[in-house]
Amino acid sequence: MIKEFREFIMRGNVVDMAIGIIVGAAFGTIIKSLVEDVIMPPIGLLLGNIDFTNFFAVLKIGKVPGPYETLAAAKAAGAVTINYGFFINTIISFLVVAFCVFLLVRYINKMRHEPAPADPDTKECPYCLSVIPLNAIKCAHCTSEIGKGD
Repeated sequence: MIKEFREFIMRGNVVDMAIGIIVGAAFGTIIKSLVEDVIMPPIGLLLGNIDFTNFFAVLKIGKVPGPYETLAAAKAAGAVTINYGFFINTIISFLVVAFCVFLLVRYINKMRHEPAPADPDTKECPYCLSVIPLNAIKCAHCTSEIGKGD
């Protein structure tokens, strides 16, 4: 059973999947930082110095009554909150990742796309089916006359 498990683990598919998961996790942290540290601050600035991480709704007041200035203050007081600011950040992160994946798939599909075949330089002789030049008038193999319309 250990031998079978070792063979399973060493298959190319499993190793490729593991590499994909590791790279995907690293990519996720990069995107999270991009959204939280690069994209959201200018958006918050444009909307009047708003920090989206402090967008929350209090469901139940904690030991210390509100209002709470920040999410950290609400959590410190033991309040139960819905943190929709984090949800907004997560949606933006998802959109950035989805757009990056779209660009990657689009690029891969363009690389796989086979170029259109060039205009043929040859044709088949209608009598002996040998390959002859496109402008040939007579087939060298069967010596048949070939009309210009063939």
